[in-house]
Amino acid sequence: MPEHPFADRRRRLAESFERLKLPALAVSHLPNVRYLTGFTGSNALLLLTDRDALLFTDPRYELQAQDEVDCKVQIVRGPLWPALGKVLARRKIAGLGIESEYVSYEIWRMIAKEPLRLKGVSGLVEALRAVKSPEEIESIRASVILNSKAYERGLKVIKPGVRERDIAAELEYQMKRLGAEGPAFETIVAAGPRSALPHARPTGQPVNANQIVLVDMGANLDGYASDMTRVVHVGKPPRATERMYKAVLEAQLAAIDKVRGGVKAADVDQAARGTLKRWKLDHVFQHSTGHGLGLEIHEGPRIGKGAETVLQPGMVVTIEPGAYVEDYGGVRIEDTVVVTAAGCEVLTPTRKELLVL
Repeated sequence: MPEHPFADRRRRLAESFERLKLPALAVSHLPNVRYLTGFTGSNALLLLTDRDALLFTDPRYELQAQDEVDCKVQIVRGPLWPALGKVLARRKIAGLGIESEYVSYEIWRMIAKEPLRLKGVSGLVEALRAVKSPEEIESIRASVILNSKAYERGLKVIKPGVRERDIAAELEYQMKRLGAEGPAFETIVAAGPRSALPHARPTGQPVNANQIVLVDMGANLDGYASDMTRVVHVGKPPRATERMYKAVLEAQLAAIDKVRGGVKAADVDQAARGTLKRWKLDHVFQHSTGHGLGLEIHEGPRIGKGAETVLQPGMVVTIEPGAYVEDYGGVRIEDTVVVTAAGCEVLTPTRKELLVL
């Protein structure tokens, strides 16, 4: 009988314990707990050794844990960390690894009172999560397709006089109508000069005629995120906007063409940046070219300057160069792609030419 995927992930993680001299690991970051056990509740802590796994959660999730989790579960009335400490003491486990970037100072102090040798570790689970299984890729593909359908449905409300906030609400409503749990992040809708703000939050400002409208949106479906950015223009775009759009599209296609297993993430970023430099727009490209996604909207690897990660088949990343001109507007074009040995597969089906409404 094949090994359950969660058990296989825990086994592969535990294989690193001997090298790191870890008798046990406490996993507290909820997306990591979900990745290793299938548990989707909001309060959990996982104790993992090279022999077994024990999930701690509270009585609200007793029945849910029975349905979702393939390892032992302990229901705790009260804080979870002291309960974990008692189990460690009972088992005479003297050393514990903790996810240092997710454990607060107060929790660290609480654990430090126990007779334990603590070791902060970083990125152990995330390194496994970076390369997706075929099943995970299909989940992301379904999320991407749903997101694109929601975008197509939402386009009808983009017109002069409609507020950015109302357009964002319509897009998120359409996601849920199509079956998403909700948006993977707060939907960005930015019109006119505000589109030059890479992470603009939608406001009560209405869209005006003859403006750029930038839409950055993603859905969460069965726990997996999608991410896409498109730009439309209300009315005939001026030549300056057409030029900027052409430059960004060329940069995005150059970066996508660079993606393949064995290539450094920084080289993909440079492909986009070098293209924009030829258009004399590299100085208004203010962020990295992309990022991984999966159970979270931002995961490894980072596709940016100095990123030494070597891409591997099965990684899922965004490719999203942009150009942002203050007091004028911005353009960003973003797709979700899967790294393959020979190149990549673009999952995003939405067309990329500048759409004029």
